[in-house]
Amino acid sequence: MSKRPLLAAIGLIGVGIVFGVMLMTSIGGNAIQDLFAMGAGDLGAKSAPVTVPPSVKALNDQFTAVSDAVTKSVVSIAVKVDAKASRRELPEWFKFFGPEGDEEFEMPGSGEQNGSGVIISSDGYIVTNNHVVEGAQENGIRVTLSDQRELKARLVGTDPLTDLAVIKIEGNGFPAAHFAERKDVRVGEWVLAVGSPLGLKSTITAGIISAEGRGIGIVGSNQLSRERNRYAVENFIQTDAAINPGNSGGGLFNMAGSLVGINTAIASRSGRGEGYGFAIPIDMVRSVASDLIDDGRIERGYIGVEITSVDETTAKTAGLDKVSGVFVAKVVKGGAGEAAGLQEGDVILDVDGTPVKTSNDLQNQIVLRRAGDRVNLKVMRDGKQMTKTVTLKALDGSIADASSARGKAGDSDESGSDPVNFKGLGFTAGPLTEKARTDVDVSSGVLITKIDGRGAVARRGLREGSVIVKVDGKSVNSPSELKKILGSKKPGDGVLFIVQTKDGRTAVAVEVPEEQS
Repeated sequence: MSKRPLLAAIGLIGVGIVFGVMLMTSIGGNAIQDLFAMGAGDLGAKSAPVTVPPSVKALNDQFTAVSDAVTKSVVSIAVKVDAKASRRELPEWFKFFGPEGDEEFEMPGSGEQNGSGVIISSDGYIVTNNHVVEGAQENGIRVTLSDQRELKARLVGTDPLTDLAVIKIEGNGFPAAHFAERKDVRVGEWVLAVGSPLGLKSTITAGIISAEGRGIGIVGSNQLSRERNRYAVENFIQTDAAINPGNSGGGLFNMAGSLVGINTAIASRSGRGEGYGFAIPIDMVRSVASDLIDDGRIERGYIGVEITSVDETTAKTAGLDKVSGVFVAKVVKGGAGEAAGLQEGDVILDVDGTPVKTSNDLQNQIVLRRAGDRVNLKVMRDGKQMTKTVTLKALDGSIADASSARGKAGDSDESGSDPVNFKGLGFTAGPLTEKARTDVDVSSGVLITKIDGRGAVARRGLREGSVIVKVDGKSVNSPSELKKILGSKKPGDGVLFIVQTKDGRTAVAVEVPEEQS
């Protein structure tokens, strides 16, 4: 082959290479990839079927940003527990988030129990549930951080009456959670539940706040019986974010990444995440955790009353224009409430200017205060509003149990009158006998000798053997006096009975039915 054709061929090849480079450069790198991909077959559509609107993308980005931020402050907790104890008896459907594979939270037993916690300070304080660390062996608490570091933790303090506890890991620079403001928590807002359910660390689920102020009767329940401590405090935030065993002590966060509550229990038929979850609200978490960190214990103040939420009958009896407030059923002998002049039958309307609509509201206000603090209670009594200043007392031997309270109903006694049957209300009242006077510790009143189990007073809790000492603030000393007072009532009116039993004095509100004797 001659040199001239060979040089011509080489020249043409060079021109082709230069032209190809120029072509590829003008088309771009993606086109090159597409050209190579053509040989792999035509798999999948070339574009997404729906364009994501900017608002949806922004919401999606917010979820991912919050998730990335809050997981750093949530830890997994493993606890070695002492010798086997009985399983906690809980109301049907309501369960603590227990160990993996168990629908109920099993009380301290042999082996290990697991839960979650939230870092609340850069120097290693962590808040969790009391039932997560209850029964822990010495040096038996281990914490796993989001970066998989595993550290030993010491127990700082516990508060079984709110089911909160604080533990501590050594070190500094830990990513502490930011606390939300309780007043800013709203029903309907998006929240993320973060914890280690079913042994799956750093799990996030989303939902909304479904309700506030829930009381489900689970905190303070005795591990060996069905009894519940009457001083236990519940004011749960309810959420539908999916939560499961192992979530106990984990965080409930809002869309700003702020902690709004500590996940504690679930209402579910199966014990799994198709039910509702309940979280201790952030103001209670902040107050209890601060006390435990400062003192290792709680110096909680108490009013010294037994209370129930106002219902329609109670509202009518108290002269309220709406169903709201807290009804004082008993006043503890020697308690702060008695010293301040609170009485059975009072309705507490607000605490230091903050309205209380339910008994949970009142408990949540008082749990944030210590013994020795003064609170102003707006009270409705006999249709009139007044303010009572209460200096809270600690729950110790100086405050007797309400069951020991004994009231004196009056001085006069007309025990010679005949029994009267109040058919509409469903009871018969007779004169006070010497036996009842001694058994119940009263000087006067009217003895309930018979109760119709289907009647109005039975439905409100009155029982045979109880002594009615006052009706609507008036002392009653005989069945005839009682008949006179009740005879002035019209169907639909409310009546406030002050009743003395062996267990102490209590207030009972009853609505007068259509049929009256």
